[in-house]
Amino acid sequence: MVSGSVETAVAEKQFLKRAMSSPLLESDIEKNLALRWRDEQDEKALHDLTSAYIRLVVSMASKFRNYGLPMSDLIQEGNVGLMLAASRFDPEREVRFSTYACWWIRSSIQDYVLRNWSIVRTGTTAAQKSLFFNLRRLKALINDTSEAAISQESLDFIATELNVSKRDVEHMSARMSASDRSLNAPMTQDGDSGEWMDTLRDESDTPEDLYMNEHDRQKRHAWISEALSCLNPREIMIIEKRRLSENTITLERLGQQLGLSKERVRQIEQAAMLKLKKALVGIVGDPEKSGLVPSI
Repeated sequence: MVSGSVETAVAEKQFLKRAMSSPLLESDIEKNLALRWRDEQDEKALHDLTSAYIRLVVSMASKFRNYGLPMSDLIQEGNVGLMLAASRFDPEREVRFSTYACWWIRSSIQDYVLRNWSIVRTGTTAAQKSLFFNLRRLKALINDTSEAAISQESLDFIATELNVSKRDVEHMSARMSASDRSLNAPMTQDGDSGEWMDTLRDESDTPEDLYMNEHDRQKRHAWISEALSCLNPREIMIIEKRRLSENTITLERLGQQLGLSKERVRQIEQAAMLKLKKALVGIVGDPEKSGLVPSI
């Protein structure tokens, strides 16, 4: 096992050495390789193009090593970004591949860090991502090295610099200063107090709630079935497809099926709804006052 780890470390070191020693490409050579890959799917051209810029991946990955993730994984994700850049690069635009690839490399590594830094999803919006990757840097700019609650000075400064709300800054600061905790971990060292899972409230319905909900559902179903008996077959079809189906159908499509205009279907639907409401009032009373009467 130890031998395997040593071999892996040696292989990584050799890879980094080769990556950093690969010569950069001249603009015309770079463009030629990119054109060959785009137009001819020349895999050798793709290899030559990307190999010259793996150093960008290594350099970018090193900027994220402080997030506690393996350098080899960061490089691997950066390589994914490099390949995405190669697949989308337009060599006919007057932009160097290295400039274009940097954005894709950084984006791939950042997404990997966000997915793996914590078992709890950290941020999904652009503002949250910006906060995650800039919070510590901005705190350092004003010499705020506290890991406790963020100071008001830091709060105001960071919110202004990143154009985000102070609430978002407070939330992200709290997330980054806390560590993940397993819900199955014991609450005390001796383990006699149970697990943290035991303190969570069960939000699911009780057996009594489940029974009452099912009872109410059956009553509503019986009332609607009885009320529908006052409609003719065409009205029942329209109400079922327009009001009682999860995948409702449009008036226009329903009109085509019935050989009617869209406006005529709408008129029949409105008339049928009035009949239904009148029938429901006769069965259970005023539907506006009965909590069990469904809104059709």
